[in-house]
Amino acid sequence: MGRLETLAWASYYRREWVPALRGFVGMISQGFGLGPRLTVVAAWHVLRANQAWAPVPNNDPDAARASMLRFYRLVRSHSDLVFDPVTASELEVEWWRLHRAHQRDDAATRAQLEQALIDLYSHVYAAPPESMHEAARWRAEAMDLSDEWVDAGCDLDDARLSAERRALVASYAALLDAVGNGLGSWRRGTPPQHDETPD
Repeated sequence: MGRLETLAWASYYRREWVPALRGFVGMISQGFGLGPRLTVVAAWHVLRANQAWAPVPNNDPDAARASMLRFYRLVRSHSDLVFDPVTASELEVEWWRLHRAHQRDDAATRAQLEQALIDLYSHVYAAPPESMHEAARWRAEAMDLSDEWVDAGCDLDDARLSAERRALVASYAALLDAVGNGLGSWRRGTPPQHDETPD
């Protein structure tokens, strides 16, 4: 997962969308086990969300949220996870917003970014927020390394990519540890649902 997300992030910043799609396909296959066809559909939604978000400054947050809503509805319908897809899509794009603010002009703090990740993780995986601090901390560290890599010119041979990958591996290990220890069972039942009409 760490290797695949490093590929996806690097491809995003280089605007190389085919490798980015390959990264998303691999991540979704590893993370959600949707099967080949649904994995490709889900990855396409994530790609379209990233393409809507990418332009600076004229990106389209509403389109990004709409694509991530399609992704999270698909995951919710084909997994045993219990979450509200509307809330998940909003939380997803919120950390994107905070990361960009932190990356470009320090308009958001590292602590705010980490909290946004905690909010997303705890919602999607039905885990207590305090269990997600380590995963969020390492993911934010990976973002800082990615930002340094971007500032240095997006060279694929830059050693910062290896450091970013290690931070993402640590983040996923912490997330797996939190969810795998049964913390995801702390909250039972179905959350309030919004319109679930398929797109």
